[in-house]
Amino acid sequence: MTQRTWNPLALIFKDAFNSGAGRRRAADRLTRWLITSGGVLIIFAILAIFFVILAVVYPLFKSPQALPAGGFSLAGGGSKTFLAVGADEHRQILYAVSETGIHFYSIKDKAALPSPQLPALQGAKVVSVARSGGNFLALGLADGRVLPVRVRFHVTFPDGKRRVDADLESLAPVTIDAAGNPISQLAVAAGDDGFRVAAAGGSNTIALVVRQQRRTLMGTTRTKEFRKDFQTPAKGAITALAMHPDRNDLFVGTASGQILHAGLGDPEDDIVRVDVLGATPRETIGVSVLGFLIGGQTLIVGDAAGQVNSYQFFKRQDGRFKMSEIHSFKAHGGPVTIFSASRRNKGFVTGDRGGELYYRFGTTGKTLLTLSHPGKNGLSAAALTTKGDGLLALGAAGRFFHWSLVNPHPEISWAALFDKLWYEGYPQPEYVWQSTGGTDDFEPKFSLTPLIFGTLKGTFYAMLFAVPIAVFGAFYTSQFMHPFYKEFVKPAVEIMAALPSVVLGFIAALWLAPRVEFWLPGIVITPFVVVALVFLFLLLRERVPRLLPKTLKMGSEIFVLIGLAVLGCGIGFYLGAAAETFFFNGDYKPWLNEVLGLSYDQRNSLVVGIAMGFAVIPIIFTIAEDSLSNVPGHLRAGSLALGATQWQTAINVVLPTASPGIFSAIMIGFGRAVGETMIVLMATGNTPIMDMNIFSGFRALAANIAVELPEAPEGGTLFRILFLAALFLFMLTFFINSFAEWVRLRLREKYRLL
Repeated sequence: MTQRTWNPLALIFKDAFNSGAGRRRAADRLTRWLITSGGVLIIFAILAIFFVILAVVYPLFKSPQALPAGGFSLAGGGSKTFLAVGADEHRQILYAVSETGIHFYSIKDKAALPSPQLPALQGAKVVSVARSGGNFLALGLADGRVLPVRVRFHVTFPDGKRRVDADLESLAPVTIDAAGNPISQLAVAAGDDGFRVAAAGGSNTIALVVRQQRRTLMGTTRTKEFRKDFQTPAKGAITALAMHPDRNDLFVGTASGQILHAGLGDPEDDIVRVDVLGATPRETIGVSVLGFLIGGQTLIVGDAAGQVNSYQFFKRQDGRFKMSEIHSFKAHGGPVTIFSASRRNKGFVTGDRGGELYYRFGTTGKTLLTLSHPGKNGLSAAALTTKGDGLLALGAAGRFFHWSLVNPHPEISWAALFDKLWYEGYPQPEYVWQSTGGTDDFEPKFSLTPLIFGTLKGTFYAMLFAVPIAVFGAFYTSQFMHPFYKEFVKPAVEIMAALPSVVLGFIAALWLAPRVEFWLPGIVITPFVVVALVFLFLLLRERVPRLLPKTLKMGSEIFVLIGLAVLGCGIGFYLGAAAETFFFNGDYKPWLNEVLGLSYDQRNSLVVGIAMGFAVIPIIFTIAEDSLSNVPGHLRAGSLALGATQWQTAINVVLPTASPGIFSAIMIGFGRAVGETMIVLMATGNTPIMDMNIFSGFRALAANIAVELPEAPEGGTLFRILFLAALFLFMLTFFINSFAEWVRLRLREKYRLL
């Protein structure tokens, strides 16, 4: 037997030269093969685009991971009580605060390093630690003093290899309690010009010490120190303190669950105003931890029952603060004793002495990771690393362990993308898109809902303007216009489609928008005037048949209608100006705002609707006109032969038969409007607001991608979210086109027997 091989070209040209019929069959096969191949390639290209976008978007929704990065027992750790832990940003050197001071360890070598002594301790034990900015520590001592210490890391590159060294900068101690009582509750906030430290004393008193450093013109440093002692209306002992990182505000937690605010005011003034803001969710459950997220706008409260909540503060009319609960996080099994905030985003870690660590995100209110310290004697300290890519934990027995956090997009969740969130500084949950800010502590807002809303809003107004003009124009052109004029009208409309959208957007922004603002009353009145003139003309023509000359060709009444439209525009604009002067004192915008509650932006949805409608009209007109003109002639002839008028034939026979094509034209125009970029970008305010007001702007998905993608770091959260917006546009147009095709086929099946 001979083995046969499949050769498509041989199959196509099998009988090509045998006869004329063979050549036709070969041509048919070749054409069929080319068309099929082209269709397959198109489908493959579309699927390739889909999967490329999907590959960029997928990492946004990957679950966060905490990868164990090793651990070791600190030298002499079993005999020490550790209070705090930290490391340099490269995670090479670890420092641990114990009752005897600060000790350094090499994480890589798992060995102790020489640790500088703190002579200012004078043999006193460290009983509490407060941290500011990561590496500024306030050590509360057993003799009533507070020792400010700054942990400094130095990075060098000898022989091309990175080397990290650490040392301590010990500042002059601050005497808080002259009686020598231990400092158990402590808060500190440090900056370039000094620091503020507050400590709780007996009888619910608080001592505040402010040390300011100023450099003189001579290059010397002048130090000033101020002290305030004040009483708080606390019910129960003070159990937690938190100093605002930027403002002179102190927050106090008590054993009875109270949360108090102390406005410290100017350091040179003795006035301190203390207010009771609220309490823990379950009253009488004491506050165990207080701390601020980066930026100082969100306060985290952990209580003795293990509950963790976030709060924001708003000033009331009387100048006092009002506390609002934002999120309630997953609870611990025991009292919350550990809190550490990220210095890169709104992430933070809470822990209990049993060893449970929860990594959470303040914006979304989600608990992203649950970790357990492997130590047998519980957990004494934990902290996020400077870059937020690692978590350090220290057991009560001196066992150190740390994790590498893999969570590049913690601010992303389905709620953050499509639901309302309560962002910092906002009075209530809202849909917000604001991807960048002026400071590092900015809270990104990535809600796609305003962009989707803006896309649909712009499309709605564009289609509202374009569909009636395009469909009615196509209907009149195909059924009633004289063929001589049709030869000029249809090509002229089709040429409109060749106008670049950037030119239309430029004209709309610089020429159309100011004129719409100036002539808006006339624009509103003109359609009613034009319709009234047309009906008046028809009425006169019924009464006076000779109103039009007999020599006028059938289908030439378009010139009369154009004249009436021009006359109606002139009358409408005149009446609009007169109405604005008479009713609105020459300016309609205050009336819109005060009576209807509508603000007017010069670049608004009305301008976009007109400009984008102008771009969509040629597409809808051309396809609809072709569908109407291609209705078989025998249908028209049969209808007219049965005594129907031309109008009845057009409405009852031609229009239903052409309805699948008209519907396809509208859907294609809808897809064109959804994906429009330059007109929307230039002719609207590009503000991501959710408002159906036709006189306000919006931001669409396509325009947002064009604006922000060039500035988005590759692989970053914003970069991937913009691809997610592109994926959403892709899916939206895909489903719209699929639905349109389904409806078109149903309509064609319905009217195919006509």
